[in-house]
Amino acid sequence: MSATYGITILASVIALGMTSHASWAEQTVNATLLSNSVQLGTHNVKAGRITLEVRNAADNHMEHELVVLKTDLADDALPVSKGLVLERKLKKIGEVEDIAPGKSKRVSFKLAPGHYALICNKPGHYAAGMHTALVVAP
Repeated sequence: MSATYGITILASVIALGMTSHASWAEQTVNATLLSNSVQLGTHNVKAGRITLEVRNAADNHMEHELVVLKTDLADDALPVSKGLVLERKLKKIGEVEDIAPGKSKRVSFKLAPGHYALICNKPGHYAAGMHTALVVAP
């Protein structure tokens, strides 16, 4: 095997490796929490490491949180009791808690393909409209 041929093969292997890892590159989604909604910069991402940049933009001086739930239910059809979504009945991926008005927090998760509901589960906030959907594609 010539040195040139060996270098060409090595370069091809390295290039293929970079291409396959690029599809697993971390993705960032901006999430804005308002008094009556959760707004996402995008509702569709690819499976892998997802970072949520969460900002509480509510003008009502209330703390919020963002809970990530994997579910086939629509984000507005989750089980609720006494003003709270029953997280224990769903697959909770994680959350970022106690975000003060005007403040931001960041959280990362490795998300598998599927449908997710992102909610604020402070008492009454889900019912006020603080929920949205995120679809993770393969």
